[in-house]
Amino acid sequence: MSVMILKCSRLRSVFRLRTLHHHLMSSQAGSDVLFERVGSASVITLNRPKALNALNLSMIRHIYPQLKNWEKDPETDLVVIKGAGEKAFCAGGDIRAVTEAGRSGDSLAQDFFREEYILNNTIGTYQKPYVALIDGITMGGGVGLSVHGCFRVATEKTLFAMPETAIGLFPDVGGGYFLPRLQGKLGLFLALTGFRLKGRDVQRAGVATHFVESQKSSLDRDKPFSLTQHLDAINRRTTGHVFRLFEASSMEGILENLRQDGSTFAQKQAETLSKMSPTSLKITFRQLQTGAALSLQEVLVMEYRLSQSCMKGNDFYEGVRAVLVDRDQSPRWQPSSLEGVTEQFLEGCFAPLGEHDLRL
Repeated sequence: MSVMILKCSRLRSVFRLRTLHHHLMSSQAGSDVLFERVGSASVITLNRPKALNALNLSMIRHIYPQLKNWEKDPETDLVVIKGAGEKAFCAGGDIRAVTEAGRSGDSLAQDFFREEYILNNTIGTYQKPYVALIDGITMGGGVGLSVHGCFRVATEKTLFAMPETAIGLFPDVGGGYFLPRLQGKLGLFLALTGFRLKGRDVQRAGVATHFVESQKSSLDRDKPFSLTQHLDAINRRTTGHVFRLFEASSMEGILENLRQDGSTFAQKQAETLSKMSPTSLKITFRQLQTGAALSLQEVLVMEYRLSQSCMKGNDFYEGVRAVLVDRDQSPRWQPSSLEGVTEQFLEGCFAPLGEHDLRL
């Protein structure tokens, strides 16, 4: 581990991030995932630009063994992962394929989440510097491929979000681990609302470790963190006591805080949350609350249980229909209110799966 720390501390001098990013911008056509060697760096390119480099099971099954091989390879000093094209690092997992599998009872609905989470854990425990160039859209599964690594390099084109509550899911791929560890209640705010962070703000929030201008531009360099005033609101002081909008013992408590506050910011967040799956909101609230005290491995085991619960329910399929298929933006959630999501139901979502539990 001390060797890894030394390599991480020397990364900037050994392999200048801007030069590395510029050198790796081009990709050859062909396979959905490409592997190459650039000096002492081994490079992964997600190569589905027309699909915004969405992660599918085949890609996972190619990346995982390659990472394991490179971890033992004395000629590999670091691993770099990037996305092909100009728009995205990775916009998420192949949700449509998972949806179809879940509806038909195909094993992909289990295999995808299991193998994706195993890959996330491999990245989180990797024994060599792992550098993710998150240039462009980085959401869902793309976050899992980047956030657990040693370095996450954002650019002015980075767009980060965990928008899963809008499609009846929850911020998985280890979201229950890294989101509660962001400053204050920022992680919970991002998880529940799906708020989008752009450019330098991805680093300012603590999601990225570095920022590099992809085109040597100084765009927004002197602008403050765009969420500064919102962070003040989330942790606002009122007369006589501390009142945090996103600090409560329940999801219902957060909504009550927002309604009572009356500010434009609070009203906007309450409106946003009213559109999300009530089931997803309650699952996500408990996921982050629980995950704050767990290891990454424990969180991934928990999230696998949650993923399989969502595959058996209604809201994931309805959310995908409303947002990605029909695009009418009018999901019919079941139940339609937070009050309808009982504690008994939630307990079942988090319950062990016995022999079907994720093994890491």
